[in-house]
Amino acid sequence: MTDLFQAMGNMDSIEIGLWVSGAMLVFVLLGVRVAFAAATAGFLGLVWIFSAKLGFERGFLVAVKMAGTIPHSKVSSLALSLIPAFILIGFLAYHAGLTKSLFEAAKRWVGWLPGGMGVATVFSTAGFAAVSGASVATSAVFARIAVPEMLKLGYDKRFAAGVVAAGGTLASLIPPSAILVIYAIIVEQDVGALLMAGFLPGAFSALIYGALVIFMAMTRKNFGPPVRGYTWKQRFESVPGALPIFVVIGIIMVCIYGGVGTPTEAGALGAFVILCMALYNGSRWPELKASLMETAKLSAMIFAIIWGVLIYVRFLGFADLPSAFSDWIVSLDQSPLLTLLLILCAYAVLGMFMDAIGMLLLTLPVVYPAVIALNGGIDVTAAESAFGVSGTGCAIWFGIIVVKMAELCLITPPIGLNCFVVAGVRPECSVQDVFRGCTPFFVADVLTIAALIALPGIVLWLPGQMGYG
Repeated sequence: MTDLFQAMGNMDSIEIGLWVSGAMLVFVLLGVRVAFAAATAGFLGLVWIFSAKLGFERGFLVAVKMAGTIPHSKVSSLALSLIPAFILIGFLAYHAGLTKSLFEAAKRWVGWLPGGMGVATVFSTAGFAAVSGASVATSAVFARIAVPEMLKLGYDKRFAAGVVAAGGTLASLIPPSAILVIYAIIVEQDVGALLMAGFLPGAFSALIYGALVIFMAMTRKNFGPPVRGYTWKQRFESVPGALPIFVVIGIIMVCIYGGVGTPTEAGALGAFVILCMALYNGSRWPELKASLMETAKLSAMIFAIIWGVLIYVRFLGFADLPSAFSDWIVSLDQSPLLTLLLILCAYAVLGMFMDAIGMLLLTLPVVYPAVIALNGGIDVTAAESAFGVSGTGCAIWFGIIVVKMAELCLITPPIGLNCFVVAGVRPECSVQDVFRGCTPFFVADVLTIAALIALPGIVLWLPGQMGYG
């Protein structure tokens, strides 16, 4: 035993970092929650590193103090207050009946297209994603609203469930997005710039989904009938019910893009507008209580993951693992683009076993510096860079791509959370049905990611108008 401790004490920080990171991955694969796996591994790693330098007693005390103060010092950031505000907007909108109104409006306006109900589902989930930062909540809401409508018209249940699960992923990109806020905090980039960068790629993804549904309807027999018969008067009559959604979108865009307020103020004002509309539409204490409780549960889960991972991230800093990984990535004798694609493939595999937020929180402290170094550093110009984007632009561009990769994880087996949510809400659809229904949308997402890599301007145009990228 003495020899073991002596051998452990003789290891350098990089070796300790690799051993502890490996142990953390084993915890996750054994089914330990990401928050607890990361916190445990990070704390033990801190104890190990400080004990090697200061002795066990002093090292243990330093690790305890650090693990106790890290969560508060980081989570007290004002930017993170966006997360519960965005989640609350989504739940209030649902209980106010705005989601039904939005779906009805989409059905009347685009339902005449081939596969019209599927197209309406895609666009209504995109609209709801613009007021709710939670993909899971979006899928749960439209599983209750859209799936019964499609089944009633004769759509295949696998497609109906798949389009809802895939449509829910749009909330990861379209602002307000909780996962983009988390990315911005971890990599220390401007939250407003990241949120605006997600708008065009999110809209682009929705258009790709809509085009895919139309193509499927035109090439498959008995796919599902379009919805016709609505007059122009009936279409315009559906607009007022969905108008609050667009008001909130406008508030967020004006506050962030127009410089009128901060993203935090945009979230608070958006929640207030939706609250007023919920009260106007007849929501009372039971509905408001349900909205607050659901917001508290989801926010607590997200913050617990952040707390645990931040301890692990601090350990990584002391182990010097991020800089070592960056040096190794840059030293590879291959195309930087090929290295980037291999990193994204690793995310696709990792996402099969971890939830999106936990995956990004655990990997970004190591992967992000490596990608920035691969591009030429944070101060590189677009002309001198490896990917054709400046250092600041690369931070934003990579964020959108990696969040889009996280969307894939929400609809891929075996963990695909959105698929489990839809199957849980709709007992007639098994998890296997939902995964099969998501397959065409997985292909569409791969094509979208390829387009974002080849055409960075899709990501960087709006932030560029704000002076970023």
